[in-house]
Amino acid sequence: MDKLTIKLQFGRYNWGVEVDIKGFFDNIDHNWMVRMLEERIDDRAFLRLIKKWLRAGVLDTDGKVLHPGTGTPQGGIVSPVLANVYLHYALDLWFDGVVKRDKRGEACLIRYADDFVCAFEDRGDAERFYKALGQRLGRFGLELAAEKTRVIPFSRHRLAGKTSFDVLGFEFRWGKDRSGKDHLKRRTARKRLRKSRNNFTEWCRESRHLKRRVLFKLLNAKLRGYYNYYGVHGNSASLKQFFDFATRTLWKWLNRRSQRRSDNWTGYKEMMAHFKIQQPRIRGRPPKRLATSMA
Repeated sequence: MDKLTIKLQFGRYNWGVEVDIKGFFDNIDHNWMVRMLEERIDDRAFLRLIKKWLRAGVLDTDGKVLHPGTGTPQGGIVSPVLANVYLHYALDLWFDGVVKRDKRGEACLIRYADDFVCAFEDRGDAERFYKALGQRLGRFGLELAAEKTRVIPFSRHRLAGKTSFDVLGFEFRWGKDRSGKDHLKRRTARKRLRKSRNNFTEWCRESRHLKRRVLFKLLNAKLRGYYNYYGVHGNSASLKQFFDFATRTLWKWLNRRSQRRSDNWTGYKEMMAHFKIQQPRIRGRPPKRLATSMA
């Protein structure tokens, strides 16, 4: 996230390509996967172990064991590593060796597993990449989700059309800093925030019967995990929004434990103070170069 922020803030990028690979983990081609591993690994026994793991059955929800011909089991301990290897050969090397070689302006690709962002200075470069990407990934058995893949303007000069994009649960958009200068902003993506709120409401409904000592300990763990992920520099407003929602939602469900209202808001706040409920906080510091420019 910090690397992407630095690239976009200080680079000359005006266009982005939003990309979504349809069912990536389910469509990794086993033959291509093994060929890619053989490029760097000469241990035959290790490669046989990977082949067996790729062919291992998956237990379905109805109790049946499935033996898919493609893909890696999501949740498997080596799936993220294999995903990185697969897209390294299918995407990264092609982008560095072909796309960047033929570009007219700046171009960059930042990837984390199957989530990646491509940014371009020149609109023609972005459109050529967009047209070639589907064919390139198709060679490796992958398909783009057409409804979620598009070229978008992403410029500090406010080009017409959509001017923000989501990646890894964050929304990136241009705004102004305190001095009025153009500044790249990031906040929790609206879809991800809505999903987090729905999940938290369901947790409150299922956990309201627990003793308060246990309940507030679990609440702290949930808030701490949320801050650890979304607590990036510039996202304090979204953190506070989730904190306010979470504490008020839990208060509402606690008052549904019986027919009679058990807590007023003042007493509930005193209880949160007693159990030392985690307050919203930013984890870490802004990227070094970004912090220097803001000083």
